[in-house]
Parts: sequence; structure tokens; C-alpha cells
Amino acid sequence: MTESSESNPEQVNSEQPDAASGDRQIEDLILLLRRKQENWVAWGQACQQLQKAGYSPQQIFEETGFEPVHQNQITVASQVYSSIVSSGVSEQVRSRFERTGSDTLYEFRILTQPERAAAAELVVEKGIDSEGAREVAKALKDFSRLATPPEEFSEYPSDAVALHYWRLARQQSDLQLRSRLIALALRFAQSESARQQAEKLLTDFTVTRKRPAPRLPLYRLDSEEELARVLPVAGKLPLTTADLQAVPLIEEEAPFGLVRFSGTGAWVPVPGWQVVLGAEDPVVLLADTDQFPEPLEGKREQVLVVIDRAQRQWNPDNFFIIDQDGQLQIQWFEETPEVPLLGRVIVIVRPKKILDEDFTKDPWQVDE
Repeated sequence: MTESSESNPEQVNSEQPDAASGDRQIEDLILLLRRKQENWVAWGQACQQLQKAGYSPQQIFEETGFEPVHQNQITVASQVYSSIVSSGVSEQVRSRFERTGSDTLYEFRILTQPERAAAAELVVEKGIDSEGAREVAKALKDFSRLATPPEEFSEYPSDAVALHYWRLARQQSDLQLRSRLIALALRFAQSESARQQAEKLLTDFTVTRKRPAPRLPLYRLDSEEELARVLPVAGKLPLTTADLQAVPLIEEEAPFGLVRFSGTGAWVPVPGWQVVLGAEDPVVLLADTDQFPEPLEGKREQVLVVIDRAQRQWNPDNFFIIDQDGQLQIQWFEETPEVPLLGRVIVIVRPKKILDEDFTKDPWQVDE
């Protein structure tokens, strides 16, 4: 009887040590950030763990002093760091980025894991800063999108960067800037053929004008009338009570009122602009503003990308969706591409700016 009575309290309180352990872990993470213990990689991982535990970036800032922008940088960069370490980068690269370099690794977020590792090796080898790292990331990304890269430039990561600067140099009429770009191309060229291509520009002053990319069809929702709301459709009368009861409860997701349901798929409201009404086979994609060939201006935010899958005929005035190693990519082509086009981008929609969403929900807030 004594053993039985002593065992019950242990069973009732069996979950308390776990809760206490979780609280201590949160306190340890906050203390680590507040005192800036260990290194920036640990800080980024701590920020990510706190966010998973329900802390908002503002709460983390108030508790630790790490501003939300800095939190985002080190969190993303720490994920990039983990990916390059798992790829097997050299000890020199790993030790270099353990100390500092979150701003550099943050630029590599747009690359695949192998590309990130190659970029990290390259920037350490060449002693490149974060500004140069942005150019390296762009060069590698652009090279990966090429259906048929120029045969003079090999698949070495450094040759991909050399190609980037070689193209920029050819388009530049200012001799001083052109010379600087040629020097950068020669600095990165690894294959002999790539070096020869860059050296030719020292005596060939022909300027190759590049057709500028068209403006992305970017809009922001402004008026209240454009903020449509998606409602479920029970069917067409006559209907039974069971039909009505079968309609699922809808929960809208910010910032576009995205609606999910128990089946496969979702709906999202898009204003009835003529370009949308005229689409034959429209499909909506969600994207962040830094996921385009050229990141959109302004702060990073989520946008709606509406494509028309029926429009697969190339023209130089539009962006298109293509398949890039099994992933969807938005791309512009100056000339007829060799890859199949999956649809044309017809409109990109930014979310409406609402300073106080609760304000619009109060029925008594009306104009006098």
C-alpha cells in the first residue's frame, strides 16, 4: 500500500520536469543572445528555436537586443552555413565563417546546396567581401539558368563569375568601368579559354548593347473594393440541410486571404482586372519579392504571381515560367529560348498596406 501511494504523485507530475526543462532551454537561449556567447551561427540557431517556440521577432528583440533585421540575416545565414558544412567544404572555409561572415552567407540563400559550397570556397579563396559575394551568387544563379552556356566558359564556379563580368564589360562603353570589369573577369577566369575571351576585350572595344528586361507587371492592392473575400459554394438550389452542413469552416490566411480546405488545393482572391479575366488557364503561385531574376524593390514580402499556362509562345516583352531541374523558375529571355515555356507571367500582386487591420473590423468606425 505504501509503494502504491508513493507512485501516484510521480505519475501526476511526470510532465512537470519536461515543462521545466523547456523553460530552462528558452532561458538559456535568451541568455546566450543577450550575452552574445559562442558565435553568430549559434545566435542564428537560437533565434530560429525561439521563433519555433512562439517568440515573435519583436519579442526576441526586446529580450535580447537583436533587431529583427539582424535576426533574419543570421537565421538564414546559419542555415546556409549548415548546408555548406554538410556539403564537405574545406576546414579553412568552415573556420573562416565560424568567426564572421553572416552577411556573405546570407547572399547565398538563392543558391542550391552544391552552389553554396562552391561559392563559399570561391569567396574565401579570392578574399571577397559581402558586396562581391552578392555578385558571385548572382553569377552562379544566372549560369545555372543557361540552357547552353558559352563553350569558352567551363562549369568551374570561377568561370561562371568570369562570364558574368565578361558580359558586363562587353555592354560598357565607359573605358574606365569597362577596364575594371575586364580585370574582374580575368581575376576569376580559371580555364584558359575563359581567360582568352576576357583578354580579347582588351583590344576589341565593340560595345554589345543588351536589350533591357521589361518591367515586371507589378501592382499593389490599394482600394477596399479590391480586397475580395473568398466564400465556399455549397451548390445550386434545391439543396438539403446536409449540403449546407457539409460546407467547411473557412480560415483566411494573411496577407491575401488565402483559403485552405480539407481537400487538395486552395483559393485566393484576385481582383477582376481585365488581364486576369482574359486569361485562359490562370494559375496562382506564391513567391517572395527576392525570388525573381532581379529582386523587386522595397522590403521583402510575399506576392501573388498569376501565370497563364495557355500562353506559351515566346516574346521579348514578358517573363515566363520554365522548368529548372524540376523546380519552377521565373525567367526573361532576350532571344527565343531552347527550353520549353510553361506559361506567361500576366500580373504580380503586392498585398495591400493596412496600418491597423482591427480598425477596419469595427462596425462603428464610419465616416461622418
